[in-house]
Amino acid sequence: MIEYENLASLNEPFHEEYISSFKSVLKSGWYILGENVKKFETEFASYNKASNCIGVASGLDAITLSIAAFNFEAGSEIIVPSNTYVATIISVLQTNMIPVLVEPSLETYNIDPAKIEASITNKTKAIVVVHLYGKSCDMEPIMALCKKYDLKLIEDCAQSHGATYKNKHTGTFGEFGAFSFYPTKNLGALGDAGAIVCNDTDLTKTIRRLRNYGSDKKYYNELIGYNSRLDEVQAAFLSIKLKRLDEINSHKRKLASIYLNNLKTDFIKPVVDSDYFDVYHIFNIRHLKRDALKEYLLENNIKTEIHYPVSPNNQVALKDLFKNQQFPISEEIHNTTLSLPISFFHTEHDVQRVVEVMNKF
Repeated sequence: MIEYENLASLNEPFHEEYISSFKSVLKSGWYILGENVKKFETEFASYNKASNCIGVASGLDAITLSIAAFNFEAGSEIIVPSNTYVATIISVLQTNMIPVLVEPSLETYNIDPAKIEASITNKTKAIVVVHLYGKSCDMEPIMALCKKYDLKLIEDCAQSHGATYKNKHTGTFGEFGAFSFYPTKNLGALGDAGAIVCNDTDLTKTIRRLRNYGSDKKYYNELIGYNSRLDEVQAAFLSIKLKRLDEINSHKRKLASIYLNNLKTDFIKPVVDSDYFDVYHIFNIRHLKRDALKEYLLENNIKTEIHYPVSPNNQVALKDLFKNQQFPISEEIHNTTLSLPISFFHTEHDVQRVVEVMNKF
């Protein structure tokens, strides 16, 4: 069986260092906001060529705190892509903002810059772009819109660790870059974890306060904050894996090239452009008979996933929010997309086998 993902196998190369680092953290007696968090924050900021990094509890919190830092008036509008994972929309709602969905490009699956301007109103305060599947959004026209309408820009980088647009890392174009280190990510922890990358000193101070009850100094609270802190154990693990993130991305790009070069044209494959360095957190293809293809692959001992089976506007929790709104491009993607095996633990032989089976479908 070729599994879609196996976290035990994925993390096996790091086990000895993880065990050693855990023992060190345990022995230190300092488990919250200690030296390991500071070390990882410094390393991850440096990796992204950013000034600052603030470790938080999850990717959801990274987006939520990024929005909260601006203290927008309740009921302000924030633009998000209509095919994003629901966490992006939840973060907008949790900060008492109104999410405004904009359709993606059917080629890149990222928000379509040409469709954004029509959704900007006098209530619009920010755009949250999502670098989906490990491909950067088309940032130049998006940044131009933010400048034209004086909008804040937040990047959801949950799937784009190490991805670049014109040699600049995702997460460094806007005011904030929000990262998730969920275990399946290219840079994954062994539990929930997240971080925010920021080049603005004052905004960084605000986020550091917000993540820790609104406090700089213990028992002194300047803001109404949150409890959202990257813990010492996960920070230690992330520092270990960060040293090999480029290797992980390189391996996934190699596997992706096998798919790109060998899958027959029946399958709609990801687009490749020299301006974009894609890291393939997810390698998705599209096919009109997606469900039959998924079942066929399973019958041939190949597991796949769907990212994502339900469009945000059709989620039960959100259906009233987007009632009578139509998002045909998003729904077409959700109805036809299929994610193929492309983990750090997969071999080239695994992927060649997937290609062989798929080309007989």
